[in-house]
Amino acid sequence: MGKSSGEFERASAAAKFIQKQTKLRPKIALVLGSGLGAFADEFAGAKKIPYAKIPHFPQSTAIGHAGQLVIGKVDSVEVAGMQGRVHLYEGYTPQQVVFPIRVFARMGVKAVILTNAAGGINLNYSAGALVAIRDHINLQGVNPLIGPNDGRFGVRFPDMTQAYDPEFRRFVAEAGKKLKQNLHEGVYLALSGPNYETPAEIHAFRTFGADLVGMSTVPEVLAARHAGVRVLGISCVTNMAAGVTGERLTAEEVFETGARVKNDFIALLKVVIPRIAEAIA
Repeated sequence: MGKSSGEFERASAAAKFIQKQTKLRPKIALVLGSGLGAFADEFAGAKKIPYAKIPHFPQSTAIGHAGQLVIGKVDSVEVAGMQGRVHLYEGYTPQQVVFPIRVFARMGVKAVILTNAAGGINLNYSAGALVAIRDHINLQGVNPLIGPNDGRFGVRFPDMTQAYDPEFRRFVAEAGKKLKQNLHEGVYLALSGPNYETPAEIHAFRTFGADLVGMSTVPEVLAARHAGVRVLGISCVTNMAAGVTGERLTAEEVFETGARVKNDFIALLKVVIPRIAEAIA
């Protein structure tokens, strides 16, 4: 089992440390991407744990990623929220990127909600749109499951036919109608970054069937499904991708749009989380 065996022990040690900090035992975890971390500030009875204090936990260096784990309640549902994630472009290995997901699995988490800021490829989208991820295309060139497989995490060849849970996506669609939000579903294409894409790349990705492009999420989905954890992915379209509008892309635009849609995003999660809690009970 080689390296994977050590990974299992490290994930178990981190899970044990987190569980010692709080009596809460969340079954739902959230990874809150660029500009979306504010949701965790609303958790009731929250315990905040800086990543730096958690054994073996990778440190977030990206702008807009606070770098702490918040465990608390949304309504009466116990949840764990990551304010910020780590990315391949920060120099982390795929295994380090997915380490928090493996820790959640060791903590008994049954469902993970992965959020991100993404560029819009689909011309029906506009900046500020919220999109439930239906499927993905992995062009990051790496996979966190490469290497010896530790059967304590999951099987050697995990199925990805329904990587993004259809029932959870239905909850999002129904919540969108209830809240009168204009929600979409789409295919997310993942690259390593950190540069934004060229217009020619975006043109090619559109022909692949991609609706969104980003630099995260897919490794975490692979690790979650490997561990049998159900997945909901939601992208906030913070800008239209290169060549769509002809304007240059900036990180500032990403954060400004994230702040603008924060309330819609939080309202959506507050409706969806109790339904996911019922589904995994």
